Amino acid sequence: MAKHDRNYNYFDAFIRMAEKSCRAADMLVAALSDFDPDKVEDLMHAMHTVEHDADIEHHEMMHRLAKEFITPIEREDIIYMASELDEVTDCIEDVMQRIFMYNIRTIPPEAKEMAVIISRCCKSLAMALQNFQHFKKASEINECIIEINRLEEDGDQMYIRGNRSLFTQHTEDPVVVLAWAETYTRLEKCCDACEHVADVMASVMMKNS
Repeated sequence: MAKHDRNYNYFDAFIRMAEKSCRAADMLVAALSDFDPDKVEDLMHAMHTVEHDADIEHHEMMHRLAKEFITPIEREDIIYMASELDEVTDCIEDVMQRIFMYNIRTIPPEAKEMAVIISRCCKSLAMALQNFQHFKKASEINECIIEINRLEEDGDQMYIRGNRSLFTQHTEDPVVVLAWAETYTRLEKCCDACEHVADVMASVMMKNS
């Protein structure tokens, strides 16, 4: 039987994955707030590097998990948590890819605000994970989870406002409408992805309380 590797900490690995999401989210905020369409391709490649680093962290965790008999929380929960954390960074990268693919030239204010909300979601997620190993600090974790849920609702409202603006101000240009309708959907998925991680954390805490 494989022995537990005491030098590898799954909770620290979760934090590292969340930090990758924060990095990708900050890159998205910077890209949209000071938008230069000529730099989008370079930014997309830079963000892919962050996403690739998150993938490596995910794969390393699965590699370790496959060899271990004893785990700090249930094996299925580690797999689910890692997958959902990886999805956050994937979703953020997906937004930048859409902006490049659709040759978007200008960024509406609602999209900029959604990027800020995503960044705040990621930071709240990272903060929650700082305490995740210590379930006795459940109150601090729950505060972060509540904040993530609130931010996700803000993201939903901004998604609605952005789409309404799109369909009332750009009806003469169906290409713009289609491009941004899809991009708004991808932005909204980033908030959902953060909430999914928070839901997994809440479930794990309930099991281990």
